[in-house]
Amino acid sequence: DDDGSGTTGVLEIAKAYAKAKKQGKGPRRSILFLLVTGEEKGLLGSEWYAENPIYPMANTITDLNIDMIGRTGEEYKGTADSANYCYLIGSDKLSSDLHKISENANAVYTKMKIDYKYNDPKDPERIYYRSDHYNFAKNGVPIVFYFNGVHEDYHKASDEVKKINFQLLTKRAQLVFYTGWDLANRDKRPAVDVKNDMPNSR
Repeated sequence: DDDGSGTTGVLEIAKAYAKAKKQGKGPRRSILFLLVTGEEKGLLGSEWYAENPIYPMANTITDLNIDMIGRTGEEYKGTADSANYCYLIGSDKLSSDLHKISENANAVYTKMKIDYKYNDPKDPERIYYRSDHYNFAKNGVPIVFYFNGVHEDYHKASDEVKKINFQLLTKRAQLVFYTGWDLANRDKRPAVDVKNDMPNSR
């Protein structure tokens, strides 16, 4: 799950965009599919990219970050939404437009329960600062972070592929796809219109 599920999701989304392009229906904007390393060591891969971007940060309209989307987190085990939810973090931190785009993609296509628990600035886990999207956010790029929450195999060798819920992984990846598709095809980029007073620290 950490983070083979996110990597798989990125690859499948990239495949879907490539297929659309081959059929003459590709997105209007360029999309970069980025797989970085060193997150656990201090967001090293995304930090390097932010300092050496292929496309200027000023031209980057959004970062959609996926980390762990293939399992049910401990808080959802045994609940009615255990196979139909996703934690979203950061969608409203810099852009009210992005938050609306994200909400609309779910309402129209995937219809999952979206949980904003970890989006609360007072949440002790401080997830907003702990994954690769943060190196985009601190450069003024609006972000959404997709996450299933922690479980008993988090950061353990027992986090094996046989425990992945592939239907749930697919549904979460589809939410990322549809959000990205809207962003890549709309006339205007999401406005950076939210003043973020959150401390610039991890």
